[in-house]
Amino acid sequence: MASPFPLRGVKMNKKTGLGKGLDALIPAGEFASETSAPPAAAGATQVPIGDIRPNPLQPRTYMDDVELAELAASIRENGIIQPLIVTQAEQPGQYTLIAGERRLRASRMAGLSSVPVIVREASEQQRLELALIENVQRADLTPLEAAEAYRHLAENFNLSHEVIATRVGKSRVTITNTLRLLKLPAAVRQALAEARITEGHARALLALPNAQAQSAALQSILKHDLNVRQAEELVRKLTGKKPERPSKPAAAPEIAALEDRLRGRLGTRVTLNPRRKGGTVVIHYYSDEELDILVNRILGE
Repeated sequence: MASPFPLRGVKMNKKTGLGKGLDALIPAGEFASETSAPPAAAGATQVPIGDIRPNPLQPRTYMDDVELAELAASIRENGIIQPLIVTQAEQPGQYTLIAGERRLRASRMAGLSSVPVIVREASEQQRLELALIENVQRADLTPLEAAEAYRHLAENFNLSHEVIATRVGKSRVTITNTLRLLKLPAAVRQALAEARITEGHARALLALPNAQAQSAALQSILKHDLNVRQAEELVRKLTGKKPERPSKPAAAPEIAALEDRLRGRLGTRVTLNPRRKGGTVVIHYYSDEELDILVNRILGE
């Protein structure tokens, strides 16, 4: 497949993983931190803030007002450390934002009349991918915002889950599992968006057979303030599955930390059952497709 970022005059970075597209557009180090030392951003120029319109494909729909106010205060004190990345709009002298939505909003709050930008060429697909990558790098997206962005890439640009995973530096199973959240009923998606439940709760509810059962289980989770493990146990009871093991004491901190690392790597729940000598590793999956992905990932196929 041809490179997704054939930008004129920009040397492509051959490394793979998170930020591959950003490396093609942004000078090295420019995405380290919004409060890091000023980078040597060659080619930055001042542009009137009113000439920049937000990226219409920006996946992030919510930004914390307190955090924006803090960033605005920092900008008043120190200026904008990292230039915004923009592309030329159809109208002469107008620009469309590629990366830097928080800095743009905070600059307006700070009363700036102009901001430093780097102008690059980017297609509609590249604008979405780069906005997505920027937010993923900073862990700014909610699970549903990420899911909507992945869906847009899959449906509007015909990208496979594997290709999307390569673009944003995630595993294929993570992309697939995140997209499955969009199948949940509106009540569950709203609870997830409002942070009344976590992504772990939402993924547990996906094991139930229909929207009615998922919504009913949601109410039990909220009413009894169930954690993710308790929610998974509730779902097992509702589906008629026997508990995997009797309740046991909470895992030791080092075991829980290792489970979290494995969960992040494989994109699904992993349970470690240590014994006096040896133990077992239980990898959970919730569909035949997810099992196939896990097997291929573990075997390196």
